[in-house]
Amino acid sequence: MKVLVIPDVHLKPRLFDRASALLDVGVAEQAVCLMDLPDSWGQGMNIDLYLETFDAAIRFAKKHPETLWCYGNHDLSYVWRQPESGFSNYAIMPVNHKLRALRKALPDAGQMAYIHRIDDVLFMHGGLTRRFVEYFVPDLLYDNTDEVIRIINELGSIEMWEDDSPIWYRPQFYSEEMYREEDMLQVVGHTPVTGIERDGNVISCDLFSTYRSGEPIGTQEYLLIETETWKYRGVK
Repeated sequence: MKVLVIPDVHLKPRLFDRASALLDVGVAEQAVCLMDLPDSWGQGMNIDLYLETFDAAIRFAKKHPETLWCYGNHDLSYVWRQPESGFSNYAIMPVNHKLRALRKALPDAGQMAYIHRIDDVLFMHGGLTRRFVEYFVPDLLYDNTDEVIRIINELGSIEMWEDDSPIWYRPQFYSEEMYREEDMLQVVGHTPVTGIERDGNVISCDLFSTYRSGEPIGTQEYLLIETETWKYRGVK
């Protein structure tokens, strides 16, 4: 399956409009959004931009109902009241209201989770290490990826608000062994990169993030991946 990946959004509603246009011309069969919908440099009081971003996400979800959504740390910081960089006290109620509206717009509540799988490709915000799986999943289930995903997707804030969880881990900076490195590919955002990067079994694609000045860090393109062959490229 050809999948279009929408990386970290961070108050850029145009990402959904552009992604929708690409899907409309048949670039991909499905989209996966790595979320981090709220928060951006200096925008903590710009509630209109928060609302505009979530409204664009909701329109996209309704137009492309098969889309999968992977919670990011910035989304869950509002759900769990865990302030972090960029967190806006003014946006707590609007973000939670719009997150509920976004979930309600999905045909299946399970379409928004920490981790999703298509073929042998795992999509998530941060990255899944072997150690994290071994800590929370019984040894006998380690190679049963669907069970691993089910168990992790049921974890709560205590387990997930840790540096090595799938919403926080940064494989670009650390050298932990990743989950099933030999036969499962991971597609992640969370850490800004200058271009699409593959290191081992991890593809990083947070290409729309910016510096504090607003200057782009990455190439501002979407990852397009064929989940059966693991072939990938960027599309603008």
